Amino acid sequence: MTATAPRFGRSPVRALLALTVLVGTLLGALLAGAGPASAHAALTGSNPEDGAVVATAPKEVTLTFSEQIAMGDDSIRVLEPSGKRADKAEVRDLGTGGTVTYGVALRPGLPDGTYTVAWQAVSADSHPVSGAFTFSIGAPSKTEVALPEEEAGGGVVGFLYDVARYVAYGGFVLLVGGAAFVLLCWQRGAAVRAVQRLVVQGWAAMTASTLALLLLRGPYTGSGELGDVLDLGALGPVLETKTGAALVSRLLLLGAAALFVAVLFGAFAKREDAGEKKDLTFGLAVGGTVVAAGIAATWALSEHASTGIQSAVAMPVDVLHLLAVAVWLGGLATLLTALHRSPAIERRAVRRFSAAAFTSVVVLAATGLYQSWRQVGSFSALTGTRYGQLLLIKVGLVAVMVGVAWVSRRWTRQLAEVPEAATAKKAEGTTEEEAEEREEGDESVAGSADAAAGPAADPKRAAQLARQQAAVATAERKRNRDADNERSGLRRSVLVETGVAVVLLAVTTVLTSTEPGRTEEQAAKAGDSRAAAEAAGPAELEMPFDTGGENGRGTVRLTLDPALSGGNDLHLWIESPDGKALDAPEVKVSFTLKTKQIGPLPITPDRISAGHWTASTVQIPMPGDWQIKVTVRTSDIDQTTIDENIKIG
Repeated sequence: MTATAPRFGRSPVRALLALTVLVGTLLGALLAGAGPASAHAALTGSNPEDGAVVATAPKEVTLTFSEQIAMGDDSIRVLEPSGKRADKAEVRDLGTGGTVTYGVALRPGLPDGTYTVAWQAVSADSHPVSGAFTFSIGAPSKTEVALPEEEAGGGVVGFLYDVARYVAYGGFVLLVGGAAFVLLCWQRGAAVRAVQRLVVQGWAAMTASTLALLLLRGPYTGSGELGDVLDLGALGPVLETKTGAALVSRLLLLGAAALFVAVLFGAFAKREDAGEKKDLTFGLAVGGTVVAAGIAATWALSEHASTGIQSAVAMPVDVLHLLAVAVWLGGLATLLTALHRSPAIERRAVRRFSAAAFTSVVVLAATGLYQSWRQVGSFSALTGTRYGQLLLIKVGLVAVMVGVAWVSRRWTRQLAEVPEAATAKKAEGTTEEEAEEREEGDESVAGSADAAAGPAADPKRAAQLARQQAAVATAERKRNRDADNERSGLRRSVLVETGVAVVLLAVTTVLTSTEPGRTEEQAAKAGDSRAAAEAAGPAELEMPFDTGGENGRGTVRLTLDPALSGGNDLHLWIESPDGKALDAPEVKVSFTLKTKQIGPLPITPDRISAGHWTASTVQIPMPGDWQIKVTVRTSDIDQTTIDENIKIG
């Protein structure tokens, strides 16, 4: 029984790109509604804390994050109940000892009420993050401040940015994979118009999407307003960022890629001398590899691989991973196009691609295993985080593709070898352009039929004959194609592989914009430990003292809340032996972590009332057994310093 080849329509390339855009659109819509799951730097602490009520206005507000971020002077905004700015719009980096802490000073004389802290920043892996919380001075009150409903990087701008990222990946796959297929597997394909269009469309898609990403970057990490895309003044700050530099570098490399494509489909396709063609093949292979690796590096240098542990190893591994993806998936798209437009593709070419695809899968497995360990970190994160779950889906899709590839490999073994000379001779009779013109009922065919019929022929009759000839030619080509059972089976299996590859590429794109499982678990553990410490209550100390002078004896009672690394509230009460408040003229506090040689970190608490001092900006850089020293002065000449150890979790 003769196998029936699937019908691809007038252009398999257009169909493939349409499917790519459709899947990208659907996944982009899902991603746009994902909310906090796309956040890559988590807020792990603040001072004052969310919902806290402080007796007096703090001098500054501090925020602590789980990883490095980029902030500007307007990245932290503190708003009064009326909506008026309460901060000085000067963000300071307060991080020490590996902590990521930023603070903004507040204006003096702030009224009582509920204050809103809104922040927005960019993670080290280029993705925007934002959030908001409230605290109160004196007592809670009504506030006119409306918290933003959208997460940073969301809305229409975020959706368009995600689609552009998907198109960029798709264009890279078609450009690099198509060119690699021609050079490594099927050099005759450099003269096939359908293959040329596929690679050129990949280049065009990547160039257009890179320009779109560059224009969208400003509003994507900033205002979120689509109208700001046309604000060319925002390009300046974007170009100063790591991501902006990567996008500009990608555009420059795409200029070199355009030259490569021109040579590949020009001089290389027309070269007939075997020796010259071999030399040109070597030059194109070396140059193309350098350009492709450079383009892949623009992702590695600006996204997940550039941050976190072992980034020096992760970036070249990521480049290898992207190149292997392009050779495999882009080669599949090119093979699908060749099987449809040039069914007599040589068996050797298909077998060469089978070997190249196998090598790509081996590289993907090795690099993917390392990336999985680096980004996931634990088996619990593999199933308990969104990144891990998407990674499992990706692994499943790769397994499906490998299974279908095994079927394709069986069809490949059964292909009858078609000599290149016979293929070329067959191509002389009916060129690909002529076949397309006949299939599409081109007007030039009708004109030729009209001319052949003579000047007295009826134009309508000539057009009808032209359509009949086109239909007959199309039916004949389809019969010839479907009569080759092995190639029909190979076309079907490759079509399935390509369809799975489109979904796989979409899942990979979502993975690159999802918080790594390792980071998500670390942020969750930090939140759990802080919640546990808060539930257990603040750390408390009682330290007796004696300055040696009159009324120089008493007890210092100290509380540190929540006694964790990051921001803490310090309260200190001084009482005389009879339990009454002792209003000492001066009190000083310091923290020292001797095991890490950190400190002393001096703290000057503010006097709230007789015998009561407080400090709301105590930053403890890391957990450990800290020594806390308290200096109490009871007169002009009488003072003493007492110390005690305190456990910071």
